Amino acid sequence: MNRIAALVIAPLLASACSQSDAPQTGAGPEAGTSAWTTLDGQPPQVIAHRGASGLRPEHSQAAYQLALEQGADVIEPDLVMSSDGVLIVRHDPYLSHSTDIANRPEFADRRSVILGREDWWVPTFTAAELRTLTASQTMDDRDQSYNGQYPVMTFEDFLDFVAAEQERCACEIAIEPEVKLPAEFTAMGLDPLPALLAALEAHDLNRADAPVVIQSFDAPFLQRLNAVSELPLAMLYAGPDAEGANAGGLSLEEIAQFADGIGAYKTLLLTPTGDSTGFVEQAHDLGLAVHVWTVRDDREPLTGDTVQDELRALYSVGVDGVFTDFPATAVAVREEMANE
Repeated sequence: MNRIAALVIAPLLASACSQSDAPQTGAGPEAGTSAWTTLDGQPPQVIAHRGASGLRPEHSQAAYQLALEQGADVIEPDLVMSSDGVLIVRHDPYLSHSTDIANRPEFADRRSVILGREDWWVPTFTAAELRTLTASQTMDDRDQSYNGQYPVMTFEDFLDFVAAEQERCACEIAIEPEVKLPAEFTAMGLDPLPALLAALEAHDLNRADAPVVIQSFDAPFLQRLNAVSELPLAMLYAGPDAEGANAGGLSLEEIAQFADGIGAYKTLLLTPTGDSTGFVEQAHDLGLAVHVWTVRDDREPLTGDTVQDELRALYSVGVDGVFTDFPATAVAVREEMANE
């Protein structure tokens, strides 16, 4: 299987779960009846953004568990590096925003200034220390009642959770890790690439047909990874003028030389009236799958009056996957469209 095929097919493996005892993952039997304009003609994938992070603290086991129960095809962990070179499942490299560290007196004197911010920083703590912290909801207007219940996870913890769920459901669960700030961590002597490959190798996931896509905003990192692994890669991209999210100024044609997909910000894909800008079609012509970010039930939609309108517009222009904090809504809209 080539890597482009793996990128669009691997998430479908999640739908192989037994219907009697497994999370209801993937498109149901009616899906695919619509004329989907995805790269492979299959239903677009629902990607749980940091788990079901709209309802549980992001990157917690509970968020990932709920995402699978809600029918997500793919679950996404963000990865940063601890001081001892362990991959940690966090979006931000600082800790005040998403953990209980401010309430931990034993770490009160561990604040430092990195990247111009004073905070508690992941790369100044060991993995063992980080695993004593618990996850918190990062958005003030979301449910805070689950804070303090779920430990911060290492990538190994995450992969062990996925393996256990696969054992339980006799299925494959697709994952889409995002490596955060690899250049910055490498400059600290904490190159995430060897740790990433070692963790995936330990779970037999460093192969072209594994249900894995690796994503990053860092083009040189993906180019390095492309040279040493057959895993499908996705270049995260918010547009040519988005500093730090513009793929280093590379064109789509140049991105297609090392990546198999593009993780595009949703404003690139739709006009204000919900029509296609032509971005998805251009990417598909280059063989790039398009995974769009991020759809949230509790935020204003990009187009239309509701998040359902937004999802319909994105599905209609042919996106191959949708990152969402609320997987159940994205699954429901996909099913409605499939049955129309």
